[in-house]
Amino acid sequence: MTEILLDLLDLINEILTAAIVIVATSLLLYNLTRNLKNRVARTSGILLACVTATFIGDVFISLQPNLDAFEIILRLQWIGIAFVPAATFHLSDALLATTGLPSRGRRTRAVRLLYVTGGLFLLMAAFTDELIKTVPYSERVSLEAGSIFFVYIAYFLVADGVALFNVQRARQRCLTRDTRRRMGYLQAAVLTPALGIFPYSVLLGPGQEVSLAALLLVNIANFVVIMMLLFLAYPLSFFGSHVPDRVVKTELLNFILRGPMTALLVLVVIILTTQATLVVGLKGQSFMLFATVATVLLWQWAIAIGLPTLERKLIYFDEDNNQISKLDSLSRRLLTLTDLTQLLEAILASSCDYLRVNTAFVVAFRRQQPEIIASIGASLPTEEWLQEQVETLQTLLHLENQKGRLLIHEWHSYWIVPLYSTRLGNEETKYPAGFMSIQARSPQIDLSKDEYDVFANYVRRVSQTLDDIIIQSEIYGILEGLLPQITTTRSRADELGYRHGYDPIVFKRNGIQDRDQFIEQVRSALRHYWGGPGLSNSRLIELHVVQQALEDNDNNPVKTLRAILQAAIENLRPEGERKFTTPEWTLYNILQMRFIESQKVRTVARRLAISEADLYRKQRIAIEAVADNIIETEQALTKSTQS
Repeated sequence: MTEILLDLLDLINEILTAAIVIVATSLLLYNLTRNLKNRVARTSGILLACVTATFIGDVFISLQPNLDAFEIILRLQWIGIAFVPAATFHLSDALLATTGLPSRGRRTRAVRLLYVTGGLFLLMAAFTDELIKTVPYSERVSLEAGSIFFVYIAYFLVADGVALFNVQRARQRCLTRDTRRRMGYLQAAVLTPALGIFPYSVLLGPGQEVSLAALLLVNIANFVVIMMLLFLAYPLSFFGSHVPDRVVKTELLNFILRGPMTALLVLVVIILTTQATLVVGLKGQSFMLFATVATVLLWQWAIAIGLPTLERKLIYFDEDNNQISKLDSLSRRLLTLTDLTQLLEAILASSCDYLRVNTAFVVAFRRQQPEIIASIGASLPTEEWLQEQVETLQTLLHLENQKGRLLIHEWHSYWIVPLYSTRLGNEETKYPAGFMSIQARSPQIDLSKDEYDVFANYVRRVSQTLDDIIIQSEIYGILEGLLPQITTTRSRADELGYRHGYDPIVFKRNGIQDRDQFIEQVRSALRHYWGGPGLSNSRLIELHVVQQALEDNDNNPVKTLRAILQAAIENLRPEGERKFTTPEWTLYNILQMRFIESQKVRTVARRLAISEADLYRKQRIAIEAVADNIIETEQALTKSTQS
């Protein structure tokens, strides 16, 4: 009976050890990929790396290596054991700095000293017997304390004790209930990695680590470590995040279910089926592949079904749930311009097939100028020729129509039908948004009744799609103009959640708090240069350089901001006569043609002899240059005002 219990506990220990490696590694990658620039994320990554390094050693030990490899693995585990106290203290220092109490030098020197001390312990554990001694025992290798092991214990207790005290100080500096609660979670879990990988077996006799009592305690400890690592991940995920709390929680929940939990289930299935002699009449190893694949598929299906319910129960409540439902509905209904264009092309292709013609296209009027937005076939008119035909087209499209009848016009070698938008008007007000045109198959319109009815249905679908394009363009325009003006983010909220010490980290110099956000506001203002919320509601109007120039622009903030943008663009203009294919003129030409002259991407790319992909890349660089120019002007003005 005892042997059976020992084997069972050893199997559970093998599963839990591998689970700790999976969870620690997953959380390490999650933190580093989300916000590597954040100090708390980086230091917590070091702590998780120590846990991963230590328990990877336990996983290799479970593979029953020979005695020489066994000893090497035990010594290499000290990569994590030696540095975990220093990493814990480092994390507590980062948490204190986050609350507005950065180190004046003492804590920084202490962090460096602790890492150096950890390095010395690692060297002694790897190459000497002064810290730990290996003792062969049966088919295993046990550890005994060396002559200076008590020094490591002192280093462990002092570093972790001060770290716990630092987190308590950080918690006291929290001003809001949420930040204080999250810091309390950290205080409860911050020592878990250190306590979980402390080499307790060194304090036991040889072979005692595989006794029944020891295995039972180790399994309990490993389970607690897994739970506390997951518990630790929750408050750490908020530091440095720029997204709302609900998004942080949703991303973390989704990651844990699809990442660590999937890996854990696969691990359990592999170990259990490998250990089993027979499963449904098959050998365990033969059944393992099927069981693993089935587990992954069923688990992902369960997540897809149950995740919305979990989110409603754990994250969204009452009104939040209603608002999120509307946002999700909007996200599902919105299509990109490419999606809508492909839909138009599909309708045009069906029309051509049914009417046995080769060419069809849809023209939209943008700023009273015709533009082909979807086409099928090769016999298409040029945009230059369409520009010349604007007056004729407007006359045809505004002709009186018989109520309920589809009005088809003969126009050169095409038949055209007006397309009306509910956003711009309707058939009663006779305000078309564009027209659909197909190649004329005869000099006169010769549609049969069936052909007429089917063609009318195609026209109606094209008209609805064009209406959707207009509506969604308005939505994208509003979002593009307003999103950069939203300045309250997760990190901004955290800035108000802590006390600020002698060296506050909240405010940057000269009022420019976030360069990336500033660039986004400049991009939005340029896109709405001739009107729109990106310009009229821009927070750039609050800049000193804009306020100072108000009098020169009739005290009109929008006009003033437009003038500032124009001046910043002109500052990028090279000397000499303007050229379109010279590299040094590229950025200026892109800004001038795309935003000032409102030319299309395709036209600008063709004029500058570059690809559209290269144009977008250079346009991003040009916008950043405009933003930097305005920042320099703002900083210079601020300095002159202060002096």
